Amino acid sequence: MRAAIFLLLTISCAAAAPQYSGELIFPLEKWHNHSSSIVELPNGDLLVCWFHGSGERTADDVLIQAARWNKSTRKWREPFTLADTPGFPETNPTMFIDSKQRLFFLWPLIIAHKWETALMKYRISSDYQQASGPPRWEFQDNIVLIPKNIAERTKEVLGKDAAGTGRQAEYAARMIEHAQDEYFSRMGWFTRTHPVQLPSGRILVPMYSDGFSFGIMAISDDGGITWSGSEPIIGYGSIQPSVVRKRDGSLVAYLRDNGPPPKRAHISYSKDDGVTWTPTKDSELLNPGTSLEVIPLRNGDWIAVYNDLESGRYSLVAAISEDEGVSWKWKRHLDGGPSQQSKNQYHYPSVIQAKDNAIHVTYSYFVPEGKAIKHVRFNEDWVKTGDQ
Repeated sequence: MRAAIFLLLTISCAAAAPQYSGELIFPLEKWHNHSSSIVELPNGDLLVCWFHGSGERTADDVLIQAARWNKSTRKWREPFTLADTPGFPETNPTMFIDSKQRLFFLWPLIIAHKWETALMKYRISSDYQQASGPPRWEFQDNIVLIPKNIAERTKEVLGKDAAGTGRQAEYAARMIEHAQDEYFSRMGWFTRTHPVQLPSGRILVPMYSDGFSFGIMAISDDGGITWSGSEPIIGYGSIQPSVVRKRDGSLVAYLRDNGPPPKRAHISYSKDDGVTWTPTKDSELLNPGTSLEVIPLRNGDWIAVYNDLESGRYSLVAAISEDEGVSWKWKRHLDGGPSQQSKNQYHYPSVIQAKDNAIHVTYSYFVPEGKAIKHVRFNEDWVKTGDQ
C-alpha cells in the first residue's frame, strides 16, 4: 500500500513539474515570415500557418504557408503553400476547429496594396488530417460585413473629441466621416487572432480595420455559411482584438494599442454575445503597438501572451490570471526580456491549450540572421515558477 501511495505521489509531482521545449518550425531565412496561427488537430498533430514573401501588403509575392507537426515523430514537416492568389499579397491568416470538428482557415487578400483594401476569404474542411500538404476543402467564400450602427456609434463615442482642436480632433472627425461612407465602412476588415465559438454555437471571428483603427466581430449563427457584423469596437488605435469568455457569459476583448501613450493593451466588454461593445479603455498590460492573444485555460485561469514593453518587440511574456484578467499574478518570458534591449523581435503570438493541457504558442521570430516562426510548448507550472 505504501509503495502504491509513493508511486502515486511521484506521478503527481512529475505531472506538476515545470515543462518547456521550443524550436523553429523551419530554419531562419531572408524571406518575411510573420503572423502565425496554430491549431491542434483531433489526432493530436499540430497545424500552423503564416504569411510568407518579400514583404507585406505592398509585395505581390506574399502567400500563406503552413506546416504540420506529427505527434508520433514529434517533428515538423516541410512547409507547403496553403493559399496563393498570384499578383496579390495575402496576410494575417487564422484557423480554428469548430464544435463539429471542421477546420476553418481565414485570411485577407489585399486588393490594392493598402490594409484598408483587405477582402476576407475563408475555407472549411472536414478532411484535414493528412500526413503532409494542404487539407481538402469543401467550402470557400468571402466574408463581407456591414458593421452594425457604425456611423451612429462612431459619432456617439468620438463626437465630443471631433468638436475640439488638435490631432485627436482631426482623427475623430475623419473617422466619423469614414463611418458615413458606405464603401469605406464595409471594406478592409480582416483577421489576426483565433475565432471563438460560444456555447450557443455562435462563431465570432475577431477582425479589425487599419482604415479606422477599430475592432469588430464577424458573427455566424449558421455554422459559418453567412456572416453579419457587430457594432465596432471603438477607441483610439484599438485593433487586432482577442476575445475571451468569462464564466458569467460576458466577453472581454483585448486589443493592440495603435494609439497615443500611455501604451497599454486596450480592453472592451460585451454582454450580448459579441453584438455590442463598450468603448475601449486601457488595461494594465503593456503594449508597444503589437498583437497579443488571451485565451481561457480548462481550469478557469487565463493566459495572455504579449510584448511587455511600451516600445520595441524584443520581450515576449506569458502571464497567468486566476481572476479572469483582474490581475496577472504569474509571468515568465518566452523570449528576450524588458532589460534585454535589442533589434530582435519576438511578436504576434498565437496561443492554444492542447488536449493534454500543454500550452502551445507560435510567434514571429526576427533576428539579424533571418526570420522564422518559432513554436514553444510549456505548462502552467513553468510560467508560475517565473523567470530563472
